[in-house]
Amino acid sequence: MYTNRDDKQSSTVMLKLGTPIEGAARHACRQTPAFARAPFTARQKVQHTAFSSSRQTGAQLSSPLNLPKWLQENSHLLKPPVNNYCVYNDPMTVMIVGGPNARTDYHINETPEFFYQYKGRMLLKTVQNGEFKDIYINEGELFLLPANTPHNPVRFADTVGVVLEQPRPESSLDRLRWYCQNCGEKVHEASFHCTNLGSQIKEAVNAFKEDSEKRKCGNCGETCDVAPKPEVMEKMRTAPS
Repeated sequence: MYTNRDDKQSSTVMLKLGTPIEGAARHACRQTPAFARAPFTARQKVQHTAFSSSRQTGAQLSSPLNLPKWLQENSHLLKPPVNNYCVYNDPMTVMIVGGPNARTDYHINETPEFFYQYKGRMLLKTVQNGEFKDIYINEGELFLLPANTPHNPVRFADTVGVVLEQPRPESSLDRLRWYCQNCGEKVHEASFHCTNLGSQIKEAVNAFKEDSEKRKCGNCGETCDVAPKPEVMEKMRTAPS
């Protein structure tokens, strides 16, 4: 299992993955506990121009989405392993995400991601400068995740969040990375040009789940979990923010 950040020997197995997240208001990053690390991850002018253009061309604007009503009528659409549903795809991707989810992958996005926690709290597991660190996002809180930060969103039962993401540049690649829960080495990484968040992440997660060879750690031989163990999920759920 993992040791704490003072164990410099164990930290050398992790890759250096960019700069730490700094200045995240009201969110204190802390080291991921050993039990839950790897298994468990000019604007105003432009906006005004786009809005004016849509009016000039006769395009109809959609009505505002009533989130409580949408959840009452459509919560059945939030299905594992990701539990997400895209309500807008153009010009931004807006997802409603429920819990519990069943993911151990760390998503690496070349653009920032915006999180709003509508109901309950969630855990955003991150890798910063080669160290696993936890960020709890409580009900009513916002968080902006910098680009290229490996992150594993852990969502608990009876919780709801909203995630906003940018369209991907044509040259960009999204990655899903799995780490060994035993030694911390990278077990597998899948990459794809993201055009549909509602389906592509699920497809990559399911493909990893179904391939036992991809799940085997080349360093220590441990088989990577495809979902957090129930007891680990409970510890993460009840841990203080």
